[in-house]
Amino acid sequence: RVQLEVGGRCTGVLVGPRTVLTAAHCLFGPRSRQVVRPGTVHFLLGYHLGEWSARARVVSFTRGDGFALDRDSPFGGPLGADWALLTLDAPLGEGRALRLRRDAPQSGTELMFAGYQQDRPEALLADTGCRAIGLRQGARNLPLLAHGCAGTRGASGAPLLARGRDGEWEVVGVASAMAAGAAQGVAVPAGTLPAALLP
Repeated sequence: RVQLEVGGRCTGVLVGPRTVLTAAHCLFGPRSRQVVRPGTVHFLLGYHLGEWSARARVVSFTRGDGFALDRDSPFGGPLGADWALLTLDAPLGEGRALRLRRDAPQSGTELMFAGYQQDRPEALLADTGCRAIGLRQGARNLPLLAHGCAGTRGASGAPLLARGRDGEWEVVGVASAMAAGAAQGVAVPAGTLPAALLP
């Protein structure tokens, strides 16, 4: 779980010993709608009902180029830039990080999606039987991964997971926006993240 000291929370996934992937809009204060300082963001590994297996403070982060919030959109945009990589002040959990898949999943690929959703924010809720719909072109021609997974607010920044060739879970996208009242949404494909920033 990604937790802001000014209030607000999202989901994130460990993709390196000190690196967390989440959505860029999660780093904006819920009232100010301004980017928060890195030191006011915490990552709680394995958060469940007020407890966690490890905790670290964020010391820096990088957001998708050009991503901003405005008054007219709860998610901001462009959605294809709605990603952030957080650098933690300490490594968490040897061998707990998930790898990123650089190629986008084919339409129909089975996915799993889990996040701290608004209706049950103290527990990780998962849609374990959803599928990729395919790539779409968003604003500024940035690719988006459309999916048929169910989620609500709070699940922003959650990873979309697919099985790799070896059967291990891989991150194929990071959730940006969910449709109200429908099991569908869009994610930033993991393959679009700058390789130079990844662990």
